[in-house]
Amino acid sequence: MLKPDQLLARFGGIARGALLQTYGSTRTQLAQAARAGTVRRIRQGVYALPWLDPRIISAAEHGGALTCAAALRAHGVWILPDPNDEIHVWMGAAGRKHHGRCECVAHYTPGTAGLGLAPAPQALVHLYRCADHETFFAAYESAWRLRLITASDRDRIRRELPKSAGWLLDLARGDADSGLESLLRLRLHLLGIRLDSQVRIEGVGRVDFVIGGRLIFEVDGKLNHDGNMRHKDLMRDAAASALGYETLRFDYAMIVHDWSTVIAAILPALERARD
Repeated sequence: MLKPDQLLARFGGIARGALLQTYGSTRTQLAQAARAGTVRRIRQGVYALPWLDPRIISAAEHGGALTCAAALRAHGVWILPDPNDEIHVWMGAAGRKHHGRCECVAHYTPGTAGLGLAPAPQALVHLYRCADHETFFAAYESAWRLRLITASDRDRIRRELPKSAGWLLDLARGDADSGLESLLRLRLHLLGIRLDSQVRIEGVGRVDFVIGGRLIFEVDGKLNHDGNMRHKDLMRDAAASALGYETLRFDYAMIVHDWSTVIAAILPALERARD
């Protein structure tokens, strides 16, 4: 027979005592495990492993499952950085709050909220209500690419979101290579500019993005700044220029945090490409 901590590990690190009892853990064993410190009693009838993410613990203390950006990030979804560290809790349709005074943000939406992490489809619905369009769009495409949302999930998300969200869902794709690609495509779409990703150009090789058909847009990683990689980049840029392309290079921080500088470079380059 599995011990309470071994059972909890099978259920993602947190579960109700009633569930654990159906698998053989008695109330006495649970109490003994809590006193020994191998499990932690979160609130009446709820137990967790001591190493569990404290945000999941807080959500369970509040009465539901961790949701929104923190839950999606735990699922492996790409999320834009957010300095806000609030705990968002899915309470189901009519969950009961157990916390006293706290700063948790409760989401009451259809369904029965369990413990641990809210499912990705539900967390995306909540994210739309709490974040901006860019954050939601990049997360939605990331979850789609990771196969965390099915076609039926996407239909349900569309039904639960307001009609004004339809254009975002229509623009979304399931093959976005990265959250950064999603972010760029959305921003440029709003300006009426086409973005093609992972384009192979004869004589140059594969480039990150091509904007407007003639402007190469490369995102340099931390290691692409000196030495042999820098030399290869310069050789590629020269080959592209010989074919009539202009190359712009930016790093991740500029794209995410200094978009005004990036777009101020893109627009004149596109004009030059059209001449």
